Amino acid sequence: MNEMDEIVHEFLVESHENLDQLDQDLVALEQEPDSRPLLGSVFRTIHTIKGTSGFLAFGQLEKLTHVGEGLLSHLRDGRMALTPEITSVLLELVDAIRTILRNVEADGTEGNVNIGKLMARLTALQNGESLPAEGPPAADVSPDGSPLFGQSLVEKGVVSEEDVTLAVMEQAVGDQRLIGEILVEHGAVTPEDLSQVLGMGADGRRSVADSSVRVDVEVLDNLMRLVGEMVLTRNQIAAKVLANSDVSVTRNWQRLNVISSDLQLGVMKARMQPIESVWSKLPRIVRDLSVFVGKQVRLEMSGADTELDRSVIEAIKDPLTHLVRNALDHGIEAPDVRIARGKPAEGRLGLRAYHDGGQVNLEISDDGAGIDSAKIGAKALERGLVTADQLAAMSERDIINLIFLAGFSTAEAVTNISGRGVGMDVVKSNMERIGGSVEVLTDPGSGTTFRIKIPLTLAIVSAIVVACADARLAIPQASLLEIVRLEGEERVTRIEHISGAPVFRLRDNLVPVVSLREALGFPAAELDDRSWFIAVLGNKDRQYGLLVDHVVDNEEIVVRPLSAHLKSIQEFSGVTMLADGRLAMILDVWGLAAARNVSLTSGGRNGMRGEDQDSGEDEAEAGRSLLVVLIGEGRRLAIPMDRVTRLEEIPLVKLEQVGERQALQYRGGILPIARLNSVVTGVPHGRELNETLQVVVYTEEGRSVGLVVEEILDIAAEGSLVTDIDGPGVTGTTVVQERVMEMLDVRQAILAADPHFYSSAGSQA
Repeated sequence: MNEMDEIVHEFLVESHENLDQLDQDLVALEQEPDSRPLLGSVFRTIHTIKGTSGFLAFGQLEKLTHVGEGLLSHLRDGRMALTPEITSVLLELVDAIRTILRNVEADGTEGNVNIGKLMARLTALQNGESLPAEGPPAADVSPDGSPLFGQSLVEKGVVSEEDVTLAVMEQAVGDQRLIGEILVEHGAVTPEDLSQVLGMGADGRRSVADSSVRVDVEVLDNLMRLVGEMVLTRNQIAAKVLANSDVSVTRNWQRLNVISSDLQLGVMKARMQPIESVWSKLPRIVRDLSVFVGKQVRLEMSGADTELDRSVIEAIKDPLTHLVRNALDHGIEAPDVRIARGKPAEGRLGLRAYHDGGQVNLEISDDGAGIDSAKIGAKALERGLVTADQLAAMSERDIINLIFLAGFSTAEAVTNISGRGVGMDVVKSNMERIGGSVEVLTDPGSGTTFRIKIPLTLAIVSAIVVACADARLAIPQASLLEIVRLEGEERVTRIEHISGAPVFRLRDNLVPVVSLREALGFPAAELDDRSWFIAVLGNKDRQYGLLVDHVVDNEEIVVRPLSAHLKSIQEFSGVTMLADGRLAMILDVWGLAAARNVSLTSGGRNGMRGEDQDSGEDEAEAGRSLLVVLIGEGRRLAIPMDRVTRLEEIPLVKLEQVGERQALQYRGGILPIARLNSVVTGVPHGRELNETLQVVVYTEEGRSVGLVVEEILDIAAEGSLVTDIDGPGVTGTTVVQERVMEMLDVRQAILAADPHFYSSAGSQA
């Protein structure tokens, strides 16, 4: 649907609603002919339809409503008194408008409606002339009395052509009733069938008036709360089903799970709003600020129909406005400066929105001066935000990210727009608070782009539940990169201390570590033989590890806001109820890092697939990190970590059969899976013995597959020896940790899960 089609659709919906109200108002006016509010309301409605129909080039409708508006203006101004005769003609006007609108909806044209007779009657009444005695509204302008309506009844198989012909003949000899009424009396059609056809277009679909409904926001919010309660109850039932071996109970639970998931998605879709509701205010802001700062700026927007949950829409309004103001004040140069630099005098400010991988990406870009990292560093040093030693050790990207520090500003003077050092830090913190991130891409002299990634909704999110002493806490999966288990000597060899601060060696990077026990004031755990779990949190630019006692489960949680008394606690963003009925605090991963004064590390090559990574890398390249998995009968496979996006432990009850393949409900979507044991051995998988599935998730261009293994063993460096011994599902062998093991043919495994994966991913690029 293009932009003009959307405008016509909205016009039809609103006009049908207004016409229904007009029927009521005109009848009420007969009881109160001097009511100025009613006359004013009727006049405004006709005036609105006239204005919009003129804009949309519906000439017949514009002419008809123009004449009707003239008569109504006389009534509104008191120059005429309302009479039953005038009321009848005005009701004819309403019927005629309704007929024309139905024609527009059917084929985009006004049809062959004869409005001359009705216009003459309206003009005569406006001039104070008497009308000759006539029957009721002509058949060609009544909603269900025209021959076209009878023909549509025949085409839909509701009545026979002979029945319609008979009804038209009765009208011709003086029957004043509508065709629909005559057919009902003859028993040719029931009132219910007639009503249904009246609500349908020419192609059998519901009319726009009957296909949409306006709902108060409070009703949607209440529905979302009820869905949240249903999700909590579903999670609690899931815990009981896992402990029940009854196949029928499990089957009923799976059906309930599917229905509740569909209902959840439906309610969330109803709460979705296009980002255009935020963008619509920006052209005025850009225009006013451009005049204020003496710059020429052209605003370009794309993806305005990208939808977000209304709670997210509310959260991004102020940050988005600030970034636009910032681009106008700091980014785009004055016209004379741009001309001197060989640029057009008019600057360009672009806004782009699009969906990607279950998130929404927003880009705010300009073709201005860009960001000078040297100037940023000097200002940060001058304001005491960093020391000289810290600045010297920073990369150019880290220096540019200093703009997000509280109190930072490059403005020489405080103005009404900027200069106070308040804004960019709030933008980043607000985005991170809702599970999003902000990335800066700049080219000095050419421009800057702020790329924001935010979740679709904040009400129900996927999370992992972790244990800390006797407490349970939830970590939103949007902030989780991976979970690493350390056993035995690894707890010593992979956790080091630099200047007294613990760091974790994650492949080639040192990641700062925060102990959840220490952060929450629990006593330190006793050193024993138990495994340690580190949740790597953040995004590809900023990461830290959270040391937890145990990873309990992965489940969808309903986010409840904290009370006003707890808002100041940085470590938590909300609270939820778990499947076992226990309350769990929801961790604010960025707030926790700030509270512990963690110096976040740059992710670098962190094992997650980057956007600029070549999907065709040679899988036999030596020296990479490998994921070692067990697939059955003690057989081990090595998977290159650049083919691993996420490691998951998913309840078996989420497994469903889809045709000849299996799939999992995953992060609000469907995850096709392949069992690596079957891929390599060719033997179909037998009865499931465990209650959870160990899944290696691979994602490319927003499309994901899951590779099910028996156990995830370790992450290790690949040895130098690679042989060409191969077989089904493998590409060769290598030496890992002094053991020879097979290298998985990742492409074959992915295609086993989703044969169209690469063609679909490519089509979405």
